[in-house]
Amino acid sequence: MNFFFVKDYKNKYKYFSSEPLSEIKADFTRWKELWELAKKKLMLLPHRILMQEQTFERTMKLKEKKITILYSGYTSDKKIRIRFFLFLQKQRTKHILYLIGETFLLPFSGLAAFLPGPNVFFGVLALLMITHWQAFRGINRTSKKEYHFIPVSSLKDWERAIESKNEDKFSYILKNLEKEYRLDNIQKILWK
Repeated sequence: MNFFFVKDYKNKYKYFSSEPLSEIKADFTRWKELWELAKKKLMLLPHRILMQEQTFERTMKLKEKKITILYSGYTSDKKIRIRFFLFLQKQRTKHILYLIGETFLLPFSGLAAFLPGPNVFFGVLALLMITHWQAFRGINRTSKKEYHFIPVSSLKDWERAIESKNEDKFSYILKNLEKEYRLDNIQKILWK
């Protein structure tokens, strides 16, 4: 599995892996209909958000102490390490705030139980909490590992195209990256 730390077209760093998106795993057989509906709603979130959340979650399963992360090489090794550290700190803070906010919303989602049909609001909120909790744990695990950053020329081409705002090259470069690293829907992560 390859990990990537690359700027998107808005010049914001994205962290993702070469593994495709997968369905969120939560097995509550008693409320199967509710959970299936909630999973469908959750999968409507933007691809780049779900991909990053699942990348953090996948880090939990890694047994290696060292993570290899592909990046553009556009910045020095020292700067990319600092940016990645700050990126992880920002993500940790965001996830703590998300979890606090979702915890406050949880009692209100129970009130939706009085409405007819399954309480999808509760189900989506519960799945969001599970997703954010797993990502938070993955962020903590990621921050404790060693990083080996490997510069990749095709990612450097991507960041140069972003800097020059040459949208004509975006599609071509992303298609090459998709083929080279077997990345599904990289355009949804880095561009549209």
